[in-house]
Amino acid sequence: MAAWLMLAAGDNREHAGNDGYDDLPSEHYSWDSTVPNCAKPQVGDVIVLRDTEHLLGASVIGAIETGAATKQRWRCPSCNHASIKRRRKKLPPYVCQNKNCKGTFVEPIAETISVRTYRSKHDVAWVDMHALLTAKEVNKMCVKEKSQNSIRVLDLDRFHLAMTAGGVLPATPIEAAMASVMGGHRQAFVLARIGQAAFRKRLLQEFGDVCAFTGPAPRDVLEGAHLYSYAADGRHHDNGGLMMRRDIHRLFDLGHIAVNPDSMLIDVRSEIRRYPDYAALHGQQVRVSQGKLRPQHRSWLRKHWDTYRGPST
Repeated sequence: MAAWLMLAAGDNREHAGNDGYDDLPSEHYSWDSTVPNCAKPQVGDVIVLRDTEHLLGASVIGAIETGAATKQRWRCPSCNHASIKRRRKKLPPYVCQNKNCKGTFVEPIAETISVRTYRSKHDVAWVDMHALLTAKEVNKMCVKEKSQNSIRVLDLDRFHLAMTAGGVLPATPIEAAMASVMGGHRQAFVLARIGQAAFRKRLLQEFGDVCAFTGPAPRDVLEGAHLYSYAADGRHHDNGGLMMRRDIHRLFDLGHIAVNPDSMLIDVRSEIRRYPDYAALHGQQVRVSQGKLRPQHRSWLRKHWDTYRGPST
């Protein structure tokens, strides 16, 4: 099994020699036969995507669609090289990046070429890792660190270690991704929320390995919990989350556990208090230092309380 680091630069491409590709990192990645290593990625290989600044995520290639197409390519009018760059502030607007040319010009030469196209499908196993590493950090994990290719061989062991060391992610993402594709249980894999891993990392840095309701807990059972409906809002708000144990997180989302916004005491619904471990939480103070609770935390907790317990007075 091979692992590949691929550049999904979107609108931030430095290279102006072609019109780019239709990348949607969490679902598919496109390239063509003009790209070095174009034919080497295979179904079952690990695919790791980054943009020009950060790591985006990882998956396992479930399928590769191939085809034929024509492509518009742009070249330097002086040396005919395709490594050209569009400048944002300087004139002339284009500069050749060929070290033997470095010419500047107003318009590149256009040409149409025939290419073989490739498009990976990897949405089923996608694991969001947005901003957990910088592009520079993940580049250093390539077998050829100084290569400028947009598809490069990645040292999978080094990458896997970086993602699991210190509990950065609650599970081993590559193993989960491989199981979802190679094991055939495609529908059982739940896609990660975009930015969720970075959200959890930020909360761990702020609150440590502490469940907001039960206290210190192993990092592997702690989740970054939104204090509002992420499904409805779709954003990771600053000061909009706390660390919660997985079972507590589920009960909080269902409204079985809430926090009285006036007293900051935990309220556990009567039907849940049949279970001693949860009954012991009822009436207790949250296990987060009051100095770390921001006005936004309290505001979200009040809205949660009003939703599941009725408007507070």
